[in-house]
Amino acid sequence: MTLAGFVRKNALRNVRRSALTMLSIAFSLLLLTLMMTIWRAFYIDQGTAQSTQRLLLRHRVSLANFLPSAYRQQIRAVPGVTAVAPMTWFGGLYMNDKPENAFAQFATDPEAILQAYPENHVPDEQLQAWTRDRAGCMVDARLAKKYGWKLGDRVFIQGGIFPVNLELTIRAIYTAPAPSDTLFFDQRYLEESVSWFRGQTGFYAIMVDSPQNVTQIAQAIDAKFRNSPQPTKTETEKAFALDFIATLGNVKAFILGICSAVVFAILLVSANTMAMSVRERTREVAVLKALGFTRRLVLTLLVGESIALAVTGGMLGALAAAGLVRMIANAPQLSGLLGAVRVTGATFGVSLSVAALVGFLSGVIPSYTAANTEIVKGLRHIG
Repeated sequence: MTLAGFVRKNALRNVRRSALTMLSIAFSLLLLTLMMTIWRAFYIDQGTAQSTQRLLLRHRVSLANFLPSAYRQQIRAVPGVTAVAPMTWFGGLYMNDKPENAFAQFATDPEAILQAYPENHVPDEQLQAWTRDRAGCMVDARLAKKYGWKLGDRVFIQGGIFPVNLELTIRAIYTAPAPSDTLFFDQRYLEESVSWFRGQTGFYAIMVDSPQNVTQIAQAIDAKFRNSPQPTKTETEKAFALDFIATLGNVKAFILGICSAVVFAILLVSANTMAMSVRERTREVAVLKALGFTRRLVLTLLVGESIALAVTGGMLGALAAAGLVRMIANAPQLSGLLGAVRVTGATFGVSLSVAALVGFLSGVIPSYTAANTEIVKGLRHIG
């Protein structure tokens, strides 16, 4: 029998205990992998290449405060700005208020939105059809597939924030690098339907000429409106998303706290299992040493069992987390925030490394004690 086979056989000698241990580790690693994936999506991933050239401008006080439409031309006049698209969150209901039917709706300028978001693609003839129809709309391809929409279909959305119900015709279907489950409609439709909204917009999406000029242009725009009745806050798309996340509380501390608790929990579970396993096999270890097994070899075999159990459980947990993350990414109410999130190879590797490290730390102390037990004392042990 090979050493690997010896380790595998002994790791599974008590099937029930080994299975429960692996499941406990798998659940813990599922949480750990999920938290690391969310951390990466929020604080590390930078999005598409175009997103590094995009700024979002909102009212300095709150997203709930509108901005004048007149700001658009002034923003466009700032050197380095190549496109400005007004955007207003509509917040209506489609069909009913069930979460699975929730998706984003934005009022915008049909001619400017694809200039501000050049990574989104739509056939020219569809874009022209939308531009000609004020009651038309453009929808994300995944959203259209979900509801079986096609060009020319009618979409009815009940107003919430605005006292108007939208009756739109699908004129364009766009594809994006990361599906956003978003519907865009002509802002003129909203202005004509809601008199008090005329001459206003929610925020602006701004495309600049180079990622290197983003900070400088953002400062120049905010300086232009600093002393106006509606001061602005201009920031990168990533910073804009982080500001929104910050409204949920201290997300960083929350994620770090969960990760720390998870690692501590799996360390306790694995350590308890290995301590029980080694204690039951004290006489067996003494026999191995009497047959010529060195202390180092005995220590390697016992620690190898602990690492094998932990890594197997960790692999199961990481795979389950990958499936869960895919489900989260496909959830319509989270598609805008986590639509592109995936468990990367690096995250998967870190999870397995944590599992291996926990297996080593939990197994090394009881294994070292057993390996250094005198043969005579080990053979006299009753346990």
